[in-house]
Amino acid sequence: MKSIWWQRLTRITVAMVLVLAMTIALSPVSWQNALADVPRKSILAQGDAITDPEAILRYALPIDNKEIRVVQSNIEKIERSLRSKRWKTLEKYVRNASFALQLHGKDIAQDVPPEFRDRANELVNAVVEDVEILQELVAGQKRDEILATRANILANITELEEGMVTGFPYEVPEEYSYLPQLKGRAKVQIATTQGDMVIVVDGYSAPVTGGNFVDLVQKKFYNNLPFIRAEDFYVIQTGDPEGEEVGYIDPETNKYRAIPLEVLVQGESEPIYGFTTEDVGLYLAQPVLPFNAYGAVALARPSIDPNGCSSQFFFFKFDTEVTPPGYNLMDGRFAVFGYVTEGAEVLEKLTAEDKIISAQVIEGEENLA
Repeated sequence: MKSIWWQRLTRITVAMVLVLAMTIALSPVSWQNALADVPRKSILAQGDAITDPEAILRYALPIDNKEIRVVQSNIEKIERSLRSKRWKTLEKYVRNASFALQLHGKDIAQDVPPEFRDRANELVNAVVEDVEILQELVAGQKRDEILATRANILANITELEEGMVTGFPYEVPEEYSYLPQLKGRAKVQIATTQGDMVIVVDGYSAPVTGGNFVDLVQKKFYNNLPFIRAEDFYVIQTGDPEGEEVGYIDPETNKYRAIPLEVLVQGESEPIYGFTTEDVGLYLAQPVLPFNAYGAVALARPSIDPNGCSSQFFFFKFDTEVTPPGYNLMDGRFAVFGYVTEGAEVLEKLTAEDKIISAQVIEGEENLA
């Protein structure tokens, strides 16, 4: 038992050092500022922070429908209570969702574009029926059936919320308008030497960062590129082209394509460009796309230039014991632009000996401007 305990302590210590080292090495803050930021962040650590990438992506949709959010929130909380067998709490969540649907079910379906209204009514009715079924399953404590029904409900809620989005919510600053922009979402499939993954790229929250990535995928830039950095419990990075260059060189201009740091903060109408949240005094700000989820995908950048991003990106792999949600030093300093939603287990297998075989856009390419 002692050897296991010491192995565990060593693992945690090493990973914490890596977290701090990457933050200091890749962001323009001093040792003093980086260390001073730790207590501020840790005070706000959220034990119930959202760690499901698909839930984060639902909340990131630019919609304002409180009723569907109430239903969504309660259904999402079911899984945690189910794991701990807190049946009374689970019953409460299902009751809350049912009550919200009884009061506002018809209103939910009206908050969509006219051409989507019929489908919205179908989806709301399906959610209502499944929530009723869920109440019976919870009463019978049928775990597997509860999980399957919950998944159906959330899939329908996702489609419903995506249908509520009307247009793009803001304009990218003119100084960056020449860069590719993703005006919506896209799915990118990445085939690696260890298996395939699917990334959902969120252009609503990171149009320039996401647009750059999707554009380079379409150009087949990432095909056959190796993983250049692989650290257990932390990150795996790729996107460095062969040769002396460390990013993408536009063949039309023969210049390095520089991408500004882009972070959309909760409660703000558009992203912050060119500065970390700390730079602008938002020490406690929570990004719409946080590093809470295993498989968060973010653009890498030079240590002293928040606007020097280009083609290199990394997958964030965190151990909840080492970097629990709300404690990490990454939020607001790097631009998350999506999450691995399928094939996340591949991240555990990848090393610096592996490479990307191919990357392709499998959905949403029409959103690239």
